[in-house]
Amino acid sequence: MSLPGWLAPVAQAADAITVHELTRFMPPEGTDARRGAVLMLFADLDGDGRGELVLTERAHHMRSHPGQVSFPGGGIDPGESAVEAALREAEEEIGLDPAEIDVFGELPELWLPPSNFAVTPVLGYWRERGHVHVVSTDEVHAIHHVAIDELMDPESRITVRHPSGWLGPGFLIGPERDVILWGFTAGIIARLFDFLGWSSEWDTARMRDLPDHMLQGDPTPTAPTRPNTRFEE
Repeated sequence: MSLPGWLAPVAQAADAITVHELTRFMPPEGTDARRGAVLMLFADLDGDGRGELVLTERAHHMRSHPGQVSFPGGGIDPGESAVEAALREAEEEIGLDPAEIDVFGELPELWLPPSNFAVTPVLGYWRERGHVHVVSTDEVHAIHHVAIDELMDPESRITVRHPSGWLGPGFLIGPERDVILWGFTAGIIARLFDFLGWSSEWDTARMRDLPDHMLQGDPTPTAPTRPNTRFEE
């Protein structure tokens, strides 16, 4: 498998990073946590520099996590591997052709205590870039192609404040930088890119509250914390 030079450090990090460098939560021994997988999909951009991540914005009317920006993914069906589940979910959500993707690694399984999900992030490179679209408007509101350099721009970084008092890392994305990326997905990105040395200093005191449409049916995080330390939704 041949990866572009900018992506090689991510593959190396997948072999080296530990669960404790991504989160302090691991599925307790003997837990009956539900298993899930997400596809952390990287693609090239025209020109030099790092590429982009492909993210989805959940439909705003959903009962669970409306409007939340996330990686394509979902539950692992019986007999499936994490890779198979991540690719299947991406095809079902955004019409991604699995034949266009090179899977080049997995991150450690991460536990989301509020929902009792143990999630494996699968790393994929969109080798033969084709077309994606919203397959079901009942599930997906929009697809976001987010340049990594824009994500790492200090002007895109915020601290998100939940009404419970929970604080966590966030990013402003979209053409107008008016869409908030937060929670589990933002945590993975922040910690992985910190590990890679891709992050720049940013103003952690720049606070943003979540919009009302994101709070409908949202489980309250268990406790406040500092930015970059908690990833559960």
